[in-house]
Amino acid sequence: MSWTTGPLLGFDTETTGVDVTNDRIVTAALVRRVPGESTEVRTWLIDPGVPIPEEAAAIHGISTEHAVAHGVAPGPALEEIAALIAADLAIGVPVVAFNAAFDLSLLDAELARHALPTLAARLGREVTPVIDPLVLDRSLDRFRKGKRKLGDLCAHYGVLDSGNLHTADVDVLATLDVLEAMTRAFPEIAAQDLDALHRRQIHAHRAWAENFNSWRAGQGYVGAGASTAWPS
Repeated sequence: MSWTTGPLLGFDTETTGVDVTNDRIVTAALVRRVPGESTEVRTWLIDPGVPIPEEAAAIHGISTEHAVAHGVAPGPALEEIAALIAADLAIGVPVVAFNAAFDLSLLDAELARHALPTLAARLGREVTPVIDPLVLDRSLDRFRKGKRKLGDLCAHYGVLDSGNLHTADVDVLATLDVLEAMTRAFPEIAAQDLDALHRRQIHAHRAWAENFNSWRAGQGYVGAGASTAWPS
């Protein structure tokens, strides 16, 4: 039986920025979907303890003032999020995240910042299985022109989002819908077992990152470029 018939745990965050080492989680969502049966949505609004830059607030709509007034403390929220993710991973439920390396790396950095166990520490092993529609789309349709943000994939795969993207719960629901549409477009990924699919994404992301970094160097860009590590 394909993994597509079993439960999936979607995960997304909205943050103070894109630096996984120093930025903070402002909102998070977990969506546990059992196809054809149920969809459970849980969300968190967190006071990150630092100012939310205007450019970040313009994307997700959460100002510093709103987070301070209505958000919860980071420690208990992060513990709850991590415990729920680890519990599902421990029984083989895949975590589905768009650009998973960012969200999972940021979550682990936040956990460490608050002296909480990382996902790997809770599991006693690597964080797996993870499914990342962005990584899969890049490898399965690598020569397609255009951008590959979540909204672009929604349009390409015929997914109609039910609200404004850049809200964590809406993004998770859209990501799960995109993944479902991808399994119809590329049935080979539905046929793979989760371990093989996870390994496939490790190799696919590394190949993409190496190609991207080579192109970047050829354009004269300096800096670290894209990490070859996935999912974190």
